Amino acid sequence: MNDSTPDKATATRHGIADDLMLALFDPESGTIAGEGTLFYVLAGALLSDLALEGFVRTEGNGLGGPLVLAEGDTAPDDELLRMGWQYVADKPHRVQTVLAAVGPQLRGPVLDRLVARGDVDRTSGRMLGILPTERLRLGVTGRRDALIREVRAALVDSAMTDSRTAALIALVSASGSLPTLWREIPWTGAVAERARAFERNDVGADGASQAVARTMAAIVVNSLVAASVIAPR
Repeated sequence: MNDSTPDKATATRHGIADDLMLALFDPESGTIAGEGTLFYVLAGALLSDLALEGFVRTEGNGLGGPLVLAEGDTAPDDELLRMGWQYVADKPHRVQTVLAAVGPQLRGPVLDRLVARGDVDRTSGRMLGILPTERLRLGVTGRRDALIREVRAALVDSAMTDSRTAALIALVSASGSLPTLWREIPWTGAVAERARAFERNDVGADGASQAVARTMAAIVVNSLVAASVIAPR
């Protein structure tokens, strides 16, 4: 996986992993929150997208979480989804194995997509004329603002949301970085508890046929807890 510029079709697709990274981007500091566990939750978002679009399913349980299996014989058109699908199409793997294998390859390409779409602006330079540097700023598309409004409505106002956004909230919460959004989403006991409810998939969401996305997100959270990647909820 390289950091080459995405093609037009890839750049315009808004995957759950793309929106996860964008939601975690801090416009004040120009950094992405939760870098320590970011690759795990990005992989969880990718799995949620694959489940939502019917490309993977889970089976059973056990050490390392449920088994992830590919559905169908046709790979997704999207490059990142195709990479995740191919990994389990070659051989089914436990959720924890998929997260650890796929996740480290995602940060660069996902960030490239945000830049290509204009959601994030990136300026490259060199420190002391030698060391490469990178500065990130929020773009002008307004997508991050829209995402945060949806997340805030679900967490603060208990508004009904769709399954895709429910999965996004579960993964942002599981990343441990939700408190860093306090300027936009007040960090209160009620918000924390509702976020944990999204992690457990205990919150209703529109689109029953799309419940697989939030179910996969809950499976990912449970697997990360079991692997001691994140603190027990």
